[in-house]
Amino acid sequence: MTGHPPQGPWLLVSDVDDTLTGDYAAFMALAEALLRHRQGVRVVLNSSRPAPSVARTRATRFPPEFPVDAVITALGTEIAVCDEDVPAWSSRFANWPCDPIFRTVAALGHHPHDAEFQTPLKVSFSVAPEARQAVTDALAAYNLPCQIIFSGVSDLDIIPPGAGKDAAALFLADHLGIPRGRLVVAGDSGNDLSMFAVGAHAIAVGNARAELLTAMPVDHSYHAKGRFAAGVLEGLVHFGVLRDGNPVVSV
Repeated sequence: MTGHPPQGPWLLVSDVDDTLTGDYAAFMALAEALLRHRQGVRVVLNSSRPAPSVARTRATRFPPEFPVDAVITALGTEIAVCDEDVPAWSSRFANWPCDPIFRTVAALGHHPHDAEFQTPLKVSFSVAPEARQAVTDALAAYNLPCQIIFSGVSDLDIIPPGAGKDAAALFLADHLGIPRGRLVVAGDSGNDLSMFAVGAHAIAVGNARAELLTAMPVDHSYHAKGRFAAGVLEGLVHFGVLRDGNPVVSV
């Protein structure tokens, strides 16, 4: 062991909503910096929303030149590289009992998120904090295989075991031949915590929620001052991924 960091390109895996989006000028500055370092940084989007929803956001709210090498969607249950689905990932979750899980939560009286946010591998509901334990107990009582992720004030997402923003990021790093020591993640909310656990470096943008800031690993996480994409750029400069990024502080 030499103690030197692994060489080769970096892999930036970033949440989308309120991490990249939120300040278009800062988003443009990040895009320009990444384009200047195109050979040295691969870029992956990692969103809790399903692929069609993320595609609409990319078409309407992203700088046209923003580089994207791969997309993780539906909370780590879908992966596409160069706009082509990766069946080796989604096929491992075949036969997951989505419908029984949905019915179990609905029977407790909770309101599902809109249909566009539901997929065969992700169930999403609005659940008040005081009802979270009852949902967890009901799913356990029926022995339904799932990961339960609470975030925000009332967001509940349920996905298959072995999926997740973290597992998908590690799968892609291996798929792209990039060592974990070159993996940098960025996010703003509690459903990004699993990514922060597996990244060699983690960036919490300036507008990150307390649910992320209070639980993120302290040894390799950076809380940027800049909000939204400005915070991502600031973090990339902080970790030495970009050395001339000219970070912009969003207000």
